[in-house]
Amino acid sequence: MSKTNVTKAKTKPNEKEPKRRRSVTALQRRALRVPRTGLHEHAAKKLRTLIVRGALLPGEPLLEVNLSEALGISRTPLREALKQLAAEGLVELQLNRSAVVAPLRREELTELFEAVSGIERCAAELAAIRMTAQDVERLEALQVRIERHHRRGELRDYFEVNQHIHGTIVGFARNSVLKASHDALLARVERARLFALSADGRWEESVREHRQVLAALKARDAEHAGRLLAHHVRRTGEIVADTLTQKKATP
Repeated sequence: MSKTNVTKAKTKPNEKEPKRRRSVTALQRRALRVPRTGLHEHAAKKLRTLIVRGALLPGEPLLEVNLSEALGISRTPLREALKQLAAEGLVELQLNRSAVVAPLRREELTELFEAVSGIERCAAELAAIRMTAQDVERLEALQVRIERHHRRGELRDYFEVNQHIHGTIVGFARNSVLKASHDALLARVERARLFALSADGRWEESVREHRQVLAALKARDAEHAGRLLAHHVRRTGEIVADTLTQKKATP
């Protein structure tokens, strides 16, 4: 081997070294972005809970300065959180103005509950066939809890378990497409359901309807379970729509 070839052989590994360093640096930079993503998701979760539980009211302005300070984050992750909530239908972004909590509109709620009733009807029909004995026991335990919260007048606790029951039935359908569709609408539905449960007479009615759905699922009556759950969901939508109409008509 000539002297020239030896020199080239020695220098070849070193020529690749800068590229390796650049690659490692790029990986390190990508890793540093993870906490930022987590930060905006954490903020979105906090704000979502406040909106769904009614702590932030429909139409209320979401002032970035106040929210940034309250959440202890900068405006960049806050804006990302607001965009995420806007995609979920909980926030409305306005050009050159503060974002606002999305209002409850009768027409939109009617369409929302039509869609959710269809999803949950299909889920109940599948769950009635696919549920295991352990699944039935889980639903029975959840029904005991909502009955107890109802007797004690614990509306917020009842609401939490109520939401869990709906999600659990959808999960027992064991259909990932149904579950993903349901999850995408869940936050908007949660907010309206709490609004409906606060209406006169609806809470008692809701408990009774849950008993009927559970009985149909235990009997493995797919058609009846689906029909009952679809009616239960649609009824909630009707209560919210009627309440909104009444408030609008009140001078």
